[in-house]
Amino acid sequence: MIRVHVAGIDLGSERHWVCAPTVDGNARDISDFGATTPELIRLAEWLKARHVESVALESTGVYWIVPHEILEAHGLEVLLVDTRQLARVPGRDKKTDPSDCEWIQRLHSCGLLRGSFRPPEAICMLRTLVRDKATLVAESGDWIRRMQRSLDQMNVRVHRTVSDIDGVTGMAILRAIAQGERDPWKLAQQRNSHCRKSQEEIAEQLSGHWREDHLFSLQQALQMYDAIAERITA
Repeated sequence: MIRVHVAGIDLGSERHWVCAPTVDGNARDISDFGATTPELIRLAEWLKARHVESVALESTGVYWIVPHEILEAHGLEVLLVDTRQLARVPGRDKKTDPSDCEWIQRLHSCGLLRGSFRPPEAICMLRTLVRDKATLVAESGDWIRRMQRSLDQMNVRVHRTVSDIDGVTGMAILRAIAQGERDPWKLAQQRNSHCRKSQEEIAEQLSGHWREDHLFSLQQALQMYDAIAERITA
C-alpha cells in the first residue's frame, strides 16, 4: 500500500457506492450516496471526515462530471480512471457495486491507477462555450442551405452572382427580397464595392418567379439565421 488516505467510487445514475478508510484508518468502510447535489456534498464531507486526500472514480458516461466537480471544489484530488485500466489488473473475482468501489480503492491505494487528463476549471468552462458555438455555427449553415433552396426554387440565382450567399452582398440581397423588393436592378444595387461581379451581371441573375410559399420559407429561414447569429454573438 502506497497511499492510505484514498477512496474509490463506483458511479451510477441513481446511487454512488464509495469505499474509503475508516476514521481510525485500520479498515475499509463502504457506503452509498444518492446522485443529488445535497447527497454529493454529504459524500464530500464523509470523505473529509475520514481524512481522504484523493478519490478515484470511473469515467462512466456523463455520471462522473458532477461528482468530479463537487469533490474537486471541496479540495479533494480526483482521478478520473478509464475503465480499461481496471479491467487490465488481475485478481478481481466478482462484480457488484460494493465490490467495485472497494476494488477501485484498493488499486488506488497501491498506486496502480492513473487519472485521465482533465483541464483546469477555466478551460472546461471555455470548452463548453466553444462546443456550444460550434453547434450554433452548424445550425446557422443549415439555415443558409434552406435559404439557398428557396432561392433556387424561385430561380433567383444569387449563388451565381456572389461567392458566399452569407457574405455582405448576398445577405443584403436576401434581406431586400425578404422586405418585398422584386426589381432585379434595385436588388443589384445592394452590391458591395468589393464584389467582383458588376451590377449588370448581378441583375441578370435575379429575375425570378416570386411564389408566395417560397418567399415565406425564405423569410422564416432568414429570421432563424438572424436569431442564431444573436446567440453566437452572446
